[in-house]
Parts: sequence; structure tokens; C-alpha cells
Amino acid sequence: MRFLSETTTNGVTGRDFIHDGVPGVLWTPSGTDAPSPLVLGAHGGGQHKRAPRSVDHAARCAAAGMAVVTLDAPAHGERPRTAEDERAVAEIRARVAAGQDVGELVAEYNASLARRAVPEWRSVLDEVLELPEISSGGGVGFWGMSMGSAIGIELVAAEPRVLAAVFGLVGRTEQLARAAAGVTVPMRFLLQWDDQLIAREAGLAMFDAFASREKTLHASPGGHGDVPEGEIGSAVAFLAERLGVGRLGTE
Repeated sequence: MRFLSETTTNGVTGRDFIHDGVPGVLWTPSGTDAPSPLVLGAHGGGQHKRAPRSVDHAARCAAAGMAVVTLDAPAHGERPRTAEDERAVAEIRARVAAGQDVGELVAEYNASLARRAVPEWRSVLDEVLELPEISSGGGVGFWGMSMGSAIGIELVAAEPRVLAAVFGLVGRTEQLARAAAGVTVPMRFLLQWDDQLIAREAGLAMFDAFASREKTLHASPGGHGDVPEGEIGSAVAFLAERLGVGRLGTE
């Protein structure tokens, strides 16, 4: 892992890095010498590691005493698209323009991204947990919505170091349901009741597929990008509690 640059804003330090060709950012609370528990933050489709929503989530987690690592997903951000990526994106855009349903096509493409992304995440995790500013003893959390959930469900099922997860804005597919059957950690699932991209029934079926004994469904009115501020703050508090930080804002 090679760090490239560092910036500190509002008490959060972000360090860009590259690991085996994968660009990422490690966000840590500044002004503390204590190691921080780690959250893996996966961005949504069409986004990147420093998209406003990813930066906001990282800042909220850092304020609660947690570090966050974000990566550019395959074919996103600074990463080039393959010919297969270009074909998939072009077909999705064409169907959207024609007013056709793209749910199945998006799910297939997200599955292909997950196959590439999961080994990358696990390799980065190996490196980050060796850093002195990161606590390696208390477990790891995961946060990802939409495409980030499609990648994260596969990742959490495969990665025993993840102890708590926040998923959402994704519908059930056979592949994701198989992976979700291997997710047993405490988790919460965010669903937008009027999501124009994910059918309500598909979201509810996805929640039902998780094997976790401790899981909660958080449904709110509004579309795909309208997750309420309260739900975001509550998700941060959930991860902080599960990763042993204590009460939000006290560490």
C-alpha cells in the first residue's frame, strides 16, 4: 500500500493511497493517538471514493471515533472500464432512455463488479489492519448502499473480520440471496418505500434473505436517493456501538 497525499478538514484526515492498482482513501479522526476501529465504506453505482456522499459518511464515522476506508469500485472513479464494462453501461443507459426496466441488467452487472471487487477489498483490509492508527482487535464494520450493498453482501459473507453491517437500496436476486444466507452478523437494512429503481417487494425479499438473527428493517418514504438524515446518523451510531466505540461522539 502506497500513500499518495494527505488532507485534514474539520477534524478528519484523508489519505489517498494505491494498492495493487486499486485507488482508495483512508479516513481517520485527527487529533487522537488511540487506534480507531475500521469501517469499510463501499460507494454506489456511478459514484467514486471521494463522492460527496462517501465523504459525508466518512466524516460522520470519524466524528464517532471510527476510521473508514473507501475504494474506487471496478470501472468507477479513477479506474478504467473494460470493453465488457462499456457494453454493459451503454446497454443500461439505452434501456433507461427508452423507458425500459433495467433491474435485471443492473443486477447482473453489479454481480460482475462484486466478483472483481471482493478480493480487492480483502487484500486492502489485510494491509490497513496492520497500520498503527487502526484497531485490529475489535472487528470491522461495513457500510454500503445500492451497488455498494451488492458488493458488500458478497464481501461480508466471505469476510469473518466484519462484525456488523449496514446495507440497503438493493433488491433480491438469486445470487445475492445465496450470499445473504451466509451473512450472520448484526445488521440493519435501509429501504426507501417509493424507490424508483428497486421494487418494494424485491427490497423486502432481500431483507428476508439475510441469515442474521439480529437484523432490523428501516423503511422510509421517498425515492432511491432520499434516505433521511436521521437514518444515516442512526446507522453510524449502530456501527459505533457494535465496534466498541461507545456512545456516539464520546470517543
